[in-house]
Amino acid sequence: MTPRPALPGSHIAGRLGLSDRVFAGVRSRRLLKTVEAALARVEVQLASELRIADPLADATSRYLYEAGGKRVRPMLAILASLLGEGPTDSVIEGATALELTHLGSLYHDDVMDGADVRRGVPSAHEVWGNSVAILTGDLLFSRASQIMARHGDRAIQLQADTFERLVLGQMHETVGPQDGDDPVEFYIRVLSDKTGSLIAAAAQAGVLFGNGPEQFEQPMLEFGEAAGIAFQLIDDVIDLSSDADETGKVPGTDLRAGVPTMPYLLLSQRTDDAATGLRARIDEGVARIAEGADTAILDADLIALRDDEATAATLALAHTWSQRAVDAIAPLPDGPVREALSLFAQAVADRSS
Repeated sequence: MTPRPALPGSHIAGRLGLSDRVFAGVRSRRLLKTVEAALARVEVQLASELRIADPLADATSRYLYEAGGKRVRPMLAILASLLGEGPTDSVIEGATALELTHLGSLYHDDVMDGADVRRGVPSAHEVWGNSVAILTGDLLFSRASQIMARHGDRAIQLQADTFERLVLGQMHETVGPQDGDDPVEFYIRVLSDKTGSLIAAAAQAGVLFGNGPEQFEQPMLEFGEAAGIAFQLIDDVIDLSSDADETGKVPGTDLRAGVPTMPYLLLSQRTDDAATGLRARIDEGVARIAEGADTAILDADLIALRDDEATAATLALAHTWSQRAVDAIAPLPDGPVREALSLFAQAVADRSS
């Protein structure tokens, strides 16, 4: 099993540019020690919640946690809590619950996508099989719900609403766009449910559990959803990266598995010979892989897609959503928290640079 990561401060800084970007502002940098100390508490809480008496469940539940992770959602919840009383015990528990929800969704996603690697280690279903991986995800969802149940009806409702959107997003992605659906708009809706909803929940939870002003909840919801869409669009760009260390998985994993990403969808909108030819080669390669061919047959075509204008357009679209996130928090008071949140949104969209 992969060794447990160190406390998250430097780890997150390396993956998201936390200290270099989110806390680069003159005012926001004073928040860094507070946020990193709170993230350390989340890490301790995660370790405690993942301790299970059953040996098999304990091993499977801790598997992807011990492989690492960016802890984006806890960090956002902690930042949002600073609009109120700051990272109280309730904030730490809420952030932990949402990170467990995210972690559980990874077990399910890898089964549905047939992903071989997650966070640089073999996917859970590669180690224990599909059924155990799915049940582990279910177990993590139940643990998250138990935590939220300690904090009353609003916390339970937040968890239930978020979980519903996660499921609907995965369902729509699985079924795909229907007649009359614009594929790009449909994909954005899927991202909004699958990724944006959980990041939005973290942003709202920070205000809710931190006893912040209620009028800040809606701006933070909108901020989190837009930042989540930007985050996933950048993941689509990173998925084509030739640097597996950056992604923790083989470049082009999603497309090799037949899962459309934004660069592919934007490529499909063009009718020039280069675009239609590249799309045809990718489609043919995906079909051959589904029949058992070596996934390496798509290497050259995915490099071509990485260098195509469709990927550059995806990057530009991510920055558009990042700016929407920044615009959403205009009602927040000017100060270190709003500055850090703005830099957070920008850092999310700059992860590939």
